[in-house]
Amino acid sequence: MDNTEFGIGIIGTGSYIPDNILTNKELESIVDTSDEWITTRTGIKERRILDKSKATSYMAKIAGQRAIDASGLGSDDIDMIIVTTVTPDMAFPSTACIVQEKLGLKNAAAFDLEAACTGFIYGLSTGYSFIKSGLYQNVLVISADNLSKIIDWEDRNTCVLFGDGAGAVVLSKVESNKGIMSIKLGADGSGGDLLSQPAGGSLRPSTLETVKDKLHFIKMEGNSVFKFAVKTMVESSKQVMEESEVKIQEIDHLIPHQANMRIIESASKRLKIDLDKVQLNLEKYGNMSSASIPVALDEAVRSGKLHDNENVLLVGFGGGLTWGATLLKWKS
Repeated sequence: MDNTEFGIGIIGTGSYIPDNILTNKELESIVDTSDEWITTRTGIKERRILDKSKATSYMAKIAGQRAIDASGLGSDDIDMIIVTTVTPDMAFPSTACIVQEKLGLKNAAAFDLEAACTGFIYGLSTGYSFIKSGLYQNVLVISADNLSKIIDWEDRNTCVLFGDGAGAVVLSKVESNKGIMSIKLGADGSGGDLLSQPAGGSLRPSTLETVKDKLHFIKMEGNSVFKFAVKTMVESSKQVMEESEVKIQEIDHLIPHQANMRIIESASKRLKIDLDKVQLNLEKYGNMSSASIPVALDEAVRSGKLHDNENVLLVGFGGGLTWGATLLKWKS
């Protein structure tokens, strides 16, 4: 990517995690599973569940406001909002428009983007492109998902995996040698049935039958997704490093989509990136879909782990099937 005139980078991060904790032990009383079974196969110990009376926009608003506060910008400075989610408040208006009103960002264009768990990488790419084109200056990218509302709590293969949360960043111009160095996105629609929510759209509108058949819940072919995830995480990471002319030993931080510890371990091993460089929160939060990367990024920033000029690799995968990676030269 050509950033000779200026760089485009993250100048503020924020996140929101619900207070309610659902542990593996508590799941034992809900579904036929055990703490040992979940931990061994996924690395997850607990996840956060949003109050039933609240929606995705509630989490998105808080994470977005925290990112704006961290950026040092004012409400009038934000001129675009991108919300990535698979659990919008409703089909329309967009959750981004709802968040715009909640945050009072009157100068901002607003729209939703859906790329499942890869949503944050897709959102970064979109925001980057708008700033690079000169159309917009400061883009708020929020990734938020309320997956507890679309989980079949009788399906032990999926209900143990997911949690709720939101993460956000503000993208803006930075020095020419900082910010996003490369982004790679990918998709393979032939694998769409491996991870989906079959009903609720125009193909299968909501009916008594679709509700009875549990078609509004997440459906996943775990083994196939596992193989796809490791392969695409490794390939897309290598692509952005090659384009940025950054060697594997020069990566200071890897922040992956937090879906399964065995996936993360397999990918980091193939990439030859030590686990000490991997930012993890899977054990505490489970898979928060597109929110997982920005939440982990915000935690790394606020804990003081990220420093100026360090190379930060973000990589994700998700339903669609989709995948993506981006490499940043961090700006403190």
